[in-house]
Amino acid sequence: MKKIGVLTSGGDSPGMNAAIRAVVRKSIFHDMEVYGIYNGYQGLIDGNIKKMEIGSVGDIIQRGGTILYTARSDEFRTEEGREKAIAQLKKFGIEGLIVIGGDGSFRGAEKLTQKGYPCIGVPGTIDNDIPGTDFTIGFDTALNTVIEAIDKIRDTATSHERTYVVEVMGRHAGDLALWAGLADGAESILIPEHADDFEDVIERLKRGKDRGKKHSIIVLAEGVGSGMDFGQRIKDATNLETRVTVLGHTQRGGSPTAADRVLASRLGAKAVDLLLEGKAGRVVGIQNNKLVDHDILEILDEEHQVDFQMYELSKQLSI
Repeated sequence: MKKIGVLTSGGDSPGMNAAIRAVVRKSIFHDMEVYGIYNGYQGLIDGNIKKMEIGSVGDIIQRGGTILYTARSDEFRTEEGREKAIAQLKKFGIEGLIVIGGDGSFRGAEKLTQKGYPCIGVPGTIDNDIPGTDFTIGFDTALNTVIEAIDKIRDTATSHERTYVVEVMGRHAGDLALWAGLADGAESILIPEHADDFEDVIERLKRGKDRGKKHSIIVLAEGVGSGMDFGQRIKDATNLETRVTVLGHTQRGGSPTAADRVLASRLGAKAVDLLLEGKAGRVVGIQNNKLVDHDILEILDEEHQVDFQMYELSKQLSI
């Protein structure tokens, strides 16, 4: 294999640039040409492809977002769109492709693999919702962003003796809410994987009030419901002064943490190694601090599992 491509797809996450850098420099180290594909699968269809050199990825390891940009592509979901993408791969002589993104991005990679173009998936998403890996690129940075925000919110909650509901990202996965809630000592954590009883949340708030507690923090994953609606329900049920903060896309930005930079570098380099070994249709990951790879279809068929022991611990510590 002499020419490979790399693209980022789906939602951006801090550390994607570090992964791009690792792919480019690892490829060049092995005397391969590497091409950056801009704007995800749509850019592949449009032929927005440029050869990358060592200097192309200089001074990006510390930057959030992705220098290759990212976009969703309805056209790529069609057979005609994928044929256009393959035509561009042939035009540039690209023999293998590394896709940095989440499960939706991996589905596209699997489609190309089935058509004879070896693809390797690198998990990049702040939701940490990809099976087969303990952590995804961007999760640690987003987690620290959420923790910093909640720390500041707690200062205000304490000063004004208020209950705060903090809505974080996580439409289908509660890792961000769970880890942040445990790290910040939240009174309640609500995640999509567990249909928490609203009455349990109210009971915890009342119990805290009875023992003289002046403020409370509730962390809510967006997949559970609207933070604004939940805050109003709490106010109606308890008559406690309640405020809501929706952290939104601030969670995706920022300079990646050391953990994300190292993880991205290791996973990006591992993806190149797999292509050199002649492997295709794989997803790289890390388990127990060891690099692993799995069949992409197995990963897509699995469901992400939240750590319920952590969830129970959070309840025990917030009595």
